[in-house]
Amino acid sequence: MKDTFKLALVAIIASGLSIGSYHFIYNDSSENEEKPTFDWSSESIPLVQTSSNTYNASPDNFTAAAENTVDAVVHVKNMTLMRTASSYFEYKFGGGETKKVLRGAGSGVIVSPDGYIVTNNHVIEGANEVQVTLNDNETFTAEIIGTAPESDIALLKIERDGLKYLQFGDSNSIRVGEWVLAVGNPFNLTSTVTAGIISAKARDLNNNDNQFQSFIQTDAAVNPGNSGGALVNTKGELIGINTAITSQTGSFIGYSFAVPSNNAKKIIEDLIEYGSVRKAVLGVRGTDINEQNYKQLETEISQGFLIGDVSKNSGAEKAGLQKDDIITKIDNIRIRRFSDMAGYLNSRNPGDQVNVTYLRSGKTKETTIQLDILSTYLIKSIGIEVQNIEKKDLKKFGNAKNGVGISEIFDKRLENSFISESIITKINKEEVNSIEDVRKIINQSKSQTLLITFMTKDGEESTYVFR
Repeated sequence: MKDTFKLALVAIIASGLSIGSYHFIYNDSSENEEKPTFDWSSESIPLVQTSSNTYNASPDNFTAAAENTVDAVVHVKNMTLMRTASSYFEYKFGGGETKKVLRGAGSGVIVSPDGYIVTNNHVIEGANEVQVTLNDNETFTAEIIGTAPESDIALLKIERDGLKYLQFGDSNSIRVGEWVLAVGNPFNLTSTVTAGIISAKARDLNNNDNQFQSFIQTDAAVNPGNSGGALVNTKGELIGINTAITSQTGSFIGYSFAVPSNNAKKIIEDLIEYGSVRKAVLGVRGTDINEQNYKQLETEISQGFLIGDVSKNSGAEKAGLQKDDIITKIDNIRIRRFSDMAGYLNSRNPGDQVNVTYLRSGKTKETTIQLDILSTYLIKSIGIEVQNIEKKDLKKFGNAKNGVGISEIFDKRLENSFISESIITKINKEEVNSIEDVRKIINQSKSQTLLITFMTKDGEESTYVFR
């Protein structure tokens, strides 16, 4: 009884945390050609493969987890340069004094002893300079190693050794109802810790059918400023990066969301090794089975992913998956909807093999699939991600002879426009046949202006200027 009273008291006291308002924005990556000095394959930052089945959420465990976390969570400041004019002449023709202005702030998590820090992409978006302040108030200028706008993750680096850091926990093993702590800097209040439980897993907040997300939902209190902070279990292991709140007021109203640690770790490793995120895919398209459609689909189960199409020469086709198969499990992960599948696959690498359990004509079958790489390219300046498109699919766009498909749109102003139903046939008046053509044309362009030609399914071409 006494322990229960103590636990309730700690939960009440801890109820206050934070996070930045949620939106996906993009940011230019800073290239870093030097190889990292930290060995990610070493045991110093292990990825926990199994979690304990006994989580004793006692006050002692909260204390230990908090003490293990606060020194590894930093304050991230987005600085921009602003020119102030002292006269109309300076305002009109340039000149005046240049000052650094605080554009925004959030949190970050140190994930290696030599200064790698993960935060949200929207925290550092548009920054001329990023400043990182440790829990002991020591401040550094950080280098942006890379960004993953679609996951709202950014990787920073400061020049400092011997830092306290968080080990990654296995976000696939977390359970609904498990106690967690959120740590960050809400409203510039440093080292704030709040407690809550895991409310849901694989939560998709996006209404856009072309984008899929898989967040951890928690009721630990978070508020503006905690974006990029740590979500940890009672062992003090990092199981998520706090990312989003859904609120009409912009402040905490009972639930918040975090990028799972397995996904964040995979993004970090890709940014360090490749400079971009390599996405692993099964090679299938389809729809969720849910309470609205399972009777129409004449299936006995009301959860799963129904395959509508299998990509040619994909790992799924080679493994024997077919249209109308229903995927119910990948490895040990139950697939109730596509966000379950997307969340798990986003933590795996191209070339990995996964065991897939599926239903065909009411019978349970299993197969092993080697994951393919999704070849995409993000046109950062306009917020559109493109992918290679097969010739047979080009015919759907007025029998187009060339072009690249649009896989994701990150600029919400363009989401509901005709662009989402189009392909890109030309950039700067040059025909494009692949994402390599897109990359080459943009890299060789000396202008910040892009002329992009879109073609709709009606075969109509329209050229727009993006600055």
